[in-house]
Amino acid sequence: MNIAQALKERSRPFYSLEFFPPKDSAEWPAFFGIVEQLTALDPLFVSVTCGAGGSTQSYTLDIASRLKRDYGLEPMPHLTCVGATADSLRAALDGFEQAGISNVMALRGDKPRDAGPDWNEGDFRHADALVRFIREDWRKGRAGFGVGVAAYPAPHPESPSFRSDRERLAGKIRAGADLAVTQLFFDSREYFALAEAVRAAGLDLPIIPGVLPIQSLASIRRTLSMCGANIPGALYLQLEEAHAKGGTEAVKEAGLAFAVDQIRRLLDGGAPGVHLYTLNRAELCLRIADEVGRL
Repeated sequence: MNIAQALKERSRPFYSLEFFPPKDSAEWPAFFGIVEQLTALDPLFVSVTCGAGGSTQSYTLDIASRLKRDYGLEPMPHLTCVGATADSLRAALDGFEQAGISNVMALRGDKPRDAGPDWNEGDFRHADALVRFIREDWRKGRAGFGVGVAAYPAPHPESPSFRSDRERLAGKIRAGADLAVTQLFFDSREYFALAEAVRAAGLDLPIIPGVLPIQSLASIRRTLSMCGANIPGALYLQLEEAHAKGGTEAVKEAGLAFAVDQIRRLLDGGAPGVHLYTLNRAELCLRIADEVGRL
């Protein structure tokens, strides 16, 4: 199934989900138990991450294949291009195609650990080059993939401004992206401003907001430091107050309540659906869906 086509035919909101593959295959049975529980949300698609520099790409393929074959889910595995060559990307895409996978999330990828100063000096420095490769080089007579890309309501940490970040997204769209999924954010106005900027540039594609349930003060501090997102001061104060009164469990409850309210605001404002960063936690996501109301 081409996810972009499914989005065009969809008349009501949906959930999509993101999973990250356990690095130890001994953990896979528990992971797939979580997947089975989350099929109750009837996700439109599921994305599957890979490690920095594509370090877990083989796991990504194995897990994406099983999600499709054994659970009837439509996978959109991540494919990163930092440090990649045309041959390595072609091999990865061939593997996805042979596994019956029809969609990929085209990403630059994070800086690999212990990388030197020239870590991003190859032919595929940014995701727009990867999208173009999928569309123009690899395809050549094939039916082709549905291609998703990342979007940033707040600029990417390496972007000098909102304008340059929006231009980078526009470049990925013009290269052939079918849909975009946003990085996490906590102010819904940032999402709607991003969507409006894309429309104002004369571009039209679905932009799916990504929602991350806050689990602890420590985890959200770490996440914000890595992805460049920001958190409203009032929300942060609320989380600190919750922590002071009830510790991490109270923070989780406050985070869950915020995620429910955020999803409602996004859907009420016209977002096509919601991409849940599951953290590989079924109970959390099912609770959110129950409180939002099944879509």
